[in-house]
Amino acid sequence: MNKSAGSFESHVPVLLDAVLEGLNIQPHGCYIDGTFGRGGHSREILKRLDSTGRLLAIDRDPAAIATARPLSQLEPRFEIIKGEIADIRQIALERNLLGKVDGLLFDLGVSSPQLDDAARGFSFQFDGPLDMRMDPTSGISAADWLAAVDERTLKRVLAQFGEERSAGRYAKAIVAARTRQPMRRTADLAKIIADAAPKGPRRKHPATKTFQAIRIQVNDELGQIRSALAACVEVLRKGGRLCVISFHSLEDRIVKRFMRQASREAEAWRGMPTMPQSARPPLRIIGKAIAATDVEIAANVRSRSARLRIAERI
Repeated sequence: MNKSAGSFESHVPVLLDAVLEGLNIQPHGCYIDGTFGRGGHSREILKRLDSTGRLLAIDRDPAAIATARPLSQLEPRFEIIKGEIADIRQIALERNLLGKVDGLLFDLGVSSPQLDDAARGFSFQFDGPLDMRMDPTSGISAADWLAAVDERTLKRVLAQFGEERSAGRYAKAIVAARTRQPMRRTADLAKIIADAAPKGPRRKHPATKTFQAIRIQVNDELGQIRSALAACVEVLRKGGRLCVISFHSLEDRIVKRFMRQASREAEAWRGMPTMPQSARPPLRIIGKAIAATDVEIAANVRSRSARLRIAERI
């Protein structure tokens, strides 16, 4: 959900043209934007729907819900739902939409407004409370998680979710530092990592991957993605499209593997001249992964790592 900052009206979302083409929007169709953010994609989808079209948007961030609420009050075709993409099957079921949705969009990860708000604690670039929760009203903050986690688990999280080569070094430094003083601020954590970082030239701040890993852990981001993808086959109607934008290799790997697996026949029946419907692949992949153009990257540097993958329900 890595979207540039701004109001709902001024917001320019990542890979907009590719998403709109990938969704193959039908004016009378029903669509779900699983990651509303600041509404850039939703706004453009709505423009392409007629009076019978319908758009549901989901987000777990109260700030995103507040942004969307005025639109939901004015626009009868639009509904905003405070929830998680992991619950998308239940959300569709409650609205009698299982197997009836023409397009699903997931724009994964943290949004630019979240990153740029120091009070949310997502970025090492701003000093703020060490929170990192996409929904600050539920779960435990990054500060509380770091205060309780053991060194072995912390090392695993940094290595697995941050792909951090110095995971062991940083886990040890964090555990040692918290015995002296609790970490409550992003600046506290960033300094611990900077002080523990191996010497030598670097292209990124040494805390980049550590902040990513802790954020993913606190919000169960990869578990959310897996659950949402697993539900999409039931949610989409035949011919419906799934569009997923990812921003780092962990997300993209999950999406790529899911689409590849869902586009293949069941292994026991592979290559057979006839097979039961249950063994047939539920999805077909549409094209290759799409990256942001140089023009888009120049306008929004955070789009440089974006990858869009598209599949169709069959």
